[in-house]
Amino acid sequence: MRVLKWMAGVVLVLAAVLVGGGWLLGSDFKVTRSLLVNAPPEKIYPLVADPRGWKQWSVWNQRDPAMAITYSGAPSGVGAVWAWRSATEGDGRMSFTRAEAPGLLAYDLYFPDFGTTSRGELRLVPEGSATRVSWTMEGNMGRNPLFGWIALFADGMVGKDFEAGLAGLKAVAEK
Repeated sequence: MRVLKWMAGVVLVLAAVLVGGGWLLGSDFKVTRSLLVNAPPEKIYPLVADPRGWKQWSVWNQRDPAMAITYSGAPSGVGAVWAWRSATEGDGRMSFTRAEAPGLLAYDLYFPDFGTTSRGELRLVPEGSATRVSWTMEGNMGRNPLFGWIALFADGMVGKDFEAGLAGLKAVAEK
């Protein structure tokens, strides 16, 4: 009986730390990665401004080739929207909100599983004959204390995907 009481106490303490710690953690997150691509911005921009272009380089599309994707709105730039359903990558919707060819594409990203929207952008800045591509995303995970832990580790989790995506973009743009 003592062992059961001790185990119940440990479980309660762990739950309190998990929930209480989640409330104390901030729910805001920001992820930024950049990479030098040996191509001009004019060659890279169409690959990011057209949602259909993301299939060529995005790590999320490559991890789930069976991902169901729908496109709506404008074909590229402001108003272009793509939504996906995936058993492994989750469901989401990306709406392009600002486009300044050939240097900037901003988007809103909505994940219904979390009920959150984040904002992101891809900046293309010439550096000699190459282009510095910077990818940033920031958002707020909301009031759920468990999501505070996700916000804490967002850079490490999403950052790896950004790095792989930028490497894919580099490979496609440098062909």
